[in-house]
Amino acid sequence: MTDGAPDPRPVIAAVRDGRGLDSDGAGIIARGLASGALSDAQAGAFAMAVLTRGIGMSGRVALTGAMRDSGRMLTWDLPGLVVDKHSTGGIGDTVSLVLAPVLAACGAYVPMISGRGLGHTGGTLDKLEAIPGLRTDLDEAALRALVGRTGCAIVAASADLAPADRRLYAIRDEAAAVESVDLITASILSKKLAAGLDALVLDVKSGSGAFLKTPAEAEALAEALVDTANGAGCRTSALLTDMDQPLARAAGNALEVMEAIDCLRGAPSALRDLTLALAAECLALVGQADPLAAVTRALDSGAAAERFAAMIAGQGGPTDLVDAPARHLAAAPVVRDVYPASADAIAAIDATAIGEAVVALGGGRVRAGQALDPSVGFSHLARLGELAGPDQPLGRVHAASEAAADVAAARLRTAYQLGTAPAPRPQVLSRVSPSGHAE
Repeated sequence: MTDGAPDPRPVIAAVRDGRGLDSDGAGIIARGLASGALSDAQAGAFAMAVLTRGIGMSGRVALTGAMRDSGRMLTWDLPGLVVDKHSTGGIGDTVSLVLAPVLAACGAYVPMISGRGLGHTGGTLDKLEAIPGLRTDLDEAALRALVGRTGCAIVAASADLAPADRRLYAIRDEAAAVESVDLITASILSKKLAAGLDALVLDVKSGSGAFLKTPAEAEALAEALVDTANGAGCRTSALLTDMDQPLARAAGNALEVMEAIDCLRGAPSALRDLTLALAAECLALVGQADPLAAVTRALDSGAAAERFAAMIAGQGGPTDLVDAPARHLAAAPVVRDVYPASADAIAAIDATAIGEAVVALGGGRVRAGQALDPSVGFSHLARLGELAGPDQPLGRVHAASEAAADVAAARLRTAYQLGTAPAPRPQVLSRVSPSGHAE
C-alpha cells in the first residue's frame, strides 16, 4: 500500500461481511486500482468478496461511478445529443458498424468506444482494422474533430479513460471472479459513462453464441445494467436479443465488414432488423418522434452509408470503401463451400463453435497481442430452419491454406445439427425499460 493512501482493508472486509459498499469505499478501491496503491492481493480479495456476497444496487452505482471517475471524463459541446450502444457479444454481430452512422444520419453524435475480440466473440475494433489504413487509436483532438464533422467515430479507449476498470478486468480473470454481475456492470458502464453520453442502449444477448446462455441470465444482467446506468444519470434501456445462431451470415473480420456494407447499401437481413430496432430504441430514449421511421429512412436513403464512408475516410481508411469494398478488403487464398453429409432442415446451431473455428483459422486471438488474419472466417452461413444438403451448403469457409480449410469445414459441420426445423424465434426477445423492468 502506497504511503498516504487510505487503507482499503476495511472496505474489503465490509463487502466480505455483507455490509455492502458505499461511495467513499468505492472511491478508495477505484483510486487504488488506478494508482497502484491497491495491491494485486487486495484487488483479488475485493473481487472475490463482491462475487460471493454482492454489493446490491447502491453498491453497483457507487462502484460504477468511482471507476468512471478514476480517469478523465469526456464532455461534449455539440448541437445534438451524444448516444451510444453496447453489446454483450456474439457471433456475426457487426451492428456497431451500421448503427453508428444510422444514428449520426438522424442528427445524433456517436463517439463509440469499442473493444477487441473476447473469447469466441469478434471485436468491433478488429473488424474495423481489417480496413487498410484505418486507425482506431485516435487522440482526443482527432476524435472530437471527427465526431463533430461526421457525427460518429469508432475508436479504442484511451489509457486515461476509466483506468480502474483496465486493472480490475485483468484481476477478475486471475481471481476467477469474471461472472460477478456487479463487476460486469461496473466494467461495462464505467467506460461508457466516461464517454459523456446522454443516452445508452444495451444489447444483452442469450443463446448458443452468447456468454449468457439463458434468457433469465440475460434479463438479470440487463436489469442490473439499466438500473445502474440510470442511477448514475445516463438514460439507458436494453433489448434482450437472440444469439442461438450467428446474427449475420458472415463470421470473420473482413467478411463482416463486407456484410455491414451490404446492409448499408440496403440488403435485407437479420443484421438490418436488429440494427434498426436498437437504433430506434436509442432515439426513443432521447425523445425522437417515430424513431423507427427515422432510422429506416436514414438507412434506406443512403444517408447512413454516406456517414459511414466519411467516418472510414476520417479514420484513415479508403474513401471509396462503400463503392468498392472488394478492392480493399483482404481475400483469403482458399475459399470453398461446406456441405453436410445428409439433407434436412437446420434444427440447431452451436454459434460458439463457429466463433471458435474463426479463432482457430487466425481470425481471433488465443493470447494478447496476437496478430490476426483479417481475411479468414465463414460467409453464406445457413440459418435455422433453412434446408441444407449435398447440393445446399452450410456455409463457405475462407482460409489461409487447404489444411486450415479442412479443419474449419469439419468444425462447421459439427456446429450444425440437422433435423426438424425449430419454431421461428424473434430476434428481440424482450425489453428492459429505463425503470429497470422487463417488458
